[in-house]
Amino acid sequence: MTKHAIENINVLWFLPTHGDGRFLGTAVGGRPVDLKYLRQIAQAADDLGYYGVLIPTGRSCEDSWVVASALAPLTERLRYLVAARPGLVSVSVAARMAATLDRISNGRLLINIVTGGDPVENKGDGLFLGHSERYEVTQEFLDVFKDLLAGKTVDYVGKHIKIEDGRLLFPPVQPGGLPIYFGGSSAPAIDVAASSADVILTWGEPPKDVAEKIAQFKAAADAKGRKVKFGIRLHVIVRNTNAEAWKAAEDLISHLNDETIAAAQKVLSRLDSVGQKRMSALHQGRRDELEISPNLWAGVGLVRGGAGTALVGDPETVAARIKEYRDLGIETFILSGYPHLEEAYRFAELVFPLLPISHAKHVEAGSVNTGPFGETIANDIRPSAIKQASQS
Repeated sequence: MTKHAIENINVLWFLPTHGDGRFLGTAVGGRPVDLKYLRQIAQAADDLGYYGVLIPTGRSCEDSWVVASALAPLTERLRYLVAARPGLVSVSVAARMAATLDRISNGRLLINIVTGGDPVENKGDGLFLGHSERYEVTQEFLDVFKDLLAGKTVDYVGKHIKIEDGRLLFPPVQPGGLPIYFGGSSAPAIDVAASSADVILTWGEPPKDVAEKIAQFKAAADAKGRKVKFGIRLHVIVRNTNAEAWKAAEDLISHLNDETIAAAQKVLSRLDSVGQKRMSALHQGRRDELEISPNLWAGVGLVRGGAGTALVGDPETVAARIKEYRDLGIETFILSGYPHLEEAYRFAELVFPLLPISHAKHVEAGSVNTGPFGETIANDIRPSAIKQASQS
């Protein structure tokens, strides 16, 4: 597999607007996801130094634009990767929404273009188009959306979209428009990504499969004279030892039964998303062979649509696997873990120091507790890290 010269990476976290908890596929250990809880996660990610957060979209989630608008003023540096859904809203209105949110957040908006792979959900949203037609709409949407955000006046006649004298009176903060993130695995998705995306996203497949996808997308972009970047969406289960991490993975699905898995897979099978079919093929609804590549575990995908794999291991092992993806050409890592608040801390504290991240943790000037960190011992002694003596 070819190595790519990427030095530093961007690490984003995830806002679970569809629910959170300590176990998958059960109400046991579940917790309500309200604005207070989402604020805790966003502010933790901001303080810990994550590059940004991904907010999901769909009828099972709180609206990503409203959530981002509520949380942006409560954070300082955190970027928000928010979904735009071609075909569900006017492209000119979407551009105004994006420009406004970029101004409100002082240039911290990233755009995630989601074409949508669930025909049932699409119909519930008023979109009655087949797979290839949805990507036609997506391409036309991006043609207009990017021009509007770049400050152009747009007159456009496409198969699905027609615009006359389209323009923004109030531009976004980020000059030239907003970064466009886009994921997909089908032939139409490759064409759209190569034409219009800045960062092409994939779900967490084994490295050899990711390498093949990168080569395919890169060739398509090169043919159009464009340079693109790549990102990956993964869950993470990190503990102090590999044994503890694998135990945590098993605990996460410990409340799943065969009926719940079968019901989830039946719903996911109706999707016409090629990426979802690739995710489902990794485990085939079975829970006996879930380590599909070293430290890559497909247990999340037994009941969760979309990203269904997790990196499992101790900090050094997980960091090494992330660097393997980095060497393939992945620059952006969008991560999550259950529960999302605790795991945001765990990953940042255990793995950030081992990664070549592009965004250093922010440290407040003049902080009273200047380190070392931890509770003061007996009210008088500053704590320090003491290495355990090896047992002879």
